[in-house]
Amino acid sequence: MKQAEELLALLEKAGKDESGLPPVHQWKPERHADIDMRIARDGTWYYQNSPIQRERMVALFSTILLREGDDYFLITPVEKLRIQVDDAPFVAVEVQRLEEGGVNKLVFTTNVGSHVVAGDKHPLRVETDPQTDEPSPYLLVRENLEALIGRSAFYQLVDWAFEENGKLFVESDGQRFELGSLG
Repeated sequence: MKQAEELLALLEKAGKDESGLPPVHQWKPERHADIDMRIARDGTWYYQNSPIQRERMVALFSTILLREGDDYFLITPVEKLRIQVDDAPFVAVEVQRLEEGGVNKLVFTTNVGSHVVAGDKHPLRVETDPQTDEPSPYLLVRENLEALIGRSAFYQLVDWAFEENGKLFVESDGQRFELGSLG
């Protein structure tokens, strides 16, 4: 866990941009390596095949996550470490529906405690497994990092959805998102 502790210390020293997140896209570290860290489909973070129990550490690591193509990295000003991600790096564990100025907003809470309003900058998408017809719904959290929408949150969306031409839709922040077909 020494490497993880060093990463944590570097993160705490690093500057943050206006969004409150470190400016990971500006960092160009010379040192690159792979680390035995994995994010499971359920959002659990593992280091050397052991779950990371400290929620604060997981939340901190999530702020220095970077995706390039299909690869995910933890990045600091001095080091870029490739990690494994089974599906999406975040899980949207809860959703609330709010109304602001006559506009519905779907506010998601992720497994690392961040809040995201679905809309133009944070679209929803649903992929359907062609063999099982099982939906996998996603929310763009930031840049090209997504959250898998958890089952209970997805069921809540379906409950709020409206039907049009045999398809289910939800609206948030002036945008319409398709959840799937009724067939």
